[in-house]
Amino acid sequence: MTTDAVGMSTLRTQVERALGEFVERQLPAPGDPELEPLRTAADELLAGGKRLRPAFCYWGWRGAGGTDVPAIFTAAASLELLQASALVHDDVMDKSDLRRGMPSAHRRFQALHEKSAWYGSSEQFGEGAAILLGNLLLIWSGEMWRTSGLPPESLAAAQPVHDHMRTELMCGQYLDLLEQAHGENTFESALRVALFKSGKYSVEQPLRLGLVLAGGRLAPWMDELCTGYGTRVGIAFQLRDDILGVFGDPAQTGKPAGDDLREGKRTMLVARTLAAASPGAAQTVRRLLGDPGLDERGVDTLRQIIGETGALQECEDLIGDYLGDALSALDEAPITVEARAALTELAIAATSRKT
Repeated sequence: MTTDAVGMSTLRTQVERALGEFVERQLPAPGDPELEPLRTAADELLAGGKRLRPAFCYWGWRGAGGTDVPAIFTAAASLELLQASALVHDDVMDKSDLRRGMPSAHRRFQALHEKSAWYGSSEQFGEGAAILLGNLLLIWSGEMWRTSGLPPESLAAAQPVHDHMRTELMCGQYLDLLEQAHGENTFESALRVALFKSGKYSVEQPLRLGLVLAGGRLAPWMDELCTGYGTRVGIAFQLRDDILGVFGDPAQTGKPAGDDLREGKRTMLVARTLAAASPGAAQTVRRLLGDPGLDERGVDTLRQIIGETGALQECEDLIGDYLGDALSALDEAPITVEARAALTELAIAATSRKT
């Protein structure tokens, strides 16, 4: 059974409908030519994505007995606005040029400044405008969640989870900056960043939100499912992201090959590499990692070291282990058959993706 067979296609359609309707009425002066670039940047950013976070939320809802109502699609879709906010800010912090094959938000606004021949620094304008766009998307995410139409008592029960998820995300972004500033990392420290910055808010917390929205409270079995399944899928999800950041096909990832290496990301993959590398190889990694001018030859050198140390295979093996443990935890949860099938397919899709 595939996720399309258990409603992923319908879910995507409903999420995109909810996002389109919500964003359509958000800007305070529709048609204002000076605000239109904000709207266009938001629209194009929201047009992409795998919709995994809404999917985990929705199937948590269904797994705890929730039925199909428009409000759950709206609430779940609000997580895409949170994700878009995080991506915009992440690209500013990493100085990324591309996102999903298109100019990142700050580069888009920088180009607008340059084309218009405005005063001041175009780079500073681009970064400032992107930060404001990210903030705007974060505000919209909270508003869309609150006005989704779900019963007030359901939203009130899930609000602490929602608040905690957003706090974890922001703390994870800071820890990511800190990890790069320290210049050295361990697998454990990289794992901590990955959990706070991506794993928890990508899988565990959306799933928990859906379960609590439907159940009205966090029963012990729900918490066990979120940690036993959600946390493990989240870690495997981030490990796959680490691998794609180094070995991914730009035509599929929408980012230049080896972009994580130029940005100096201290990932779990890099931590495993440094732990296993010879002194000479480790010195080469430290010298090349984070060089914004890293060329194709430098990327190939780092890829070769990562492969030769066994770090790549070790991370692939870890993905398989985490996925297997997650699916075992899923088998033990008292959820609907349909939700179990969907969450199985979602876990596989999240950990074996090419983008």
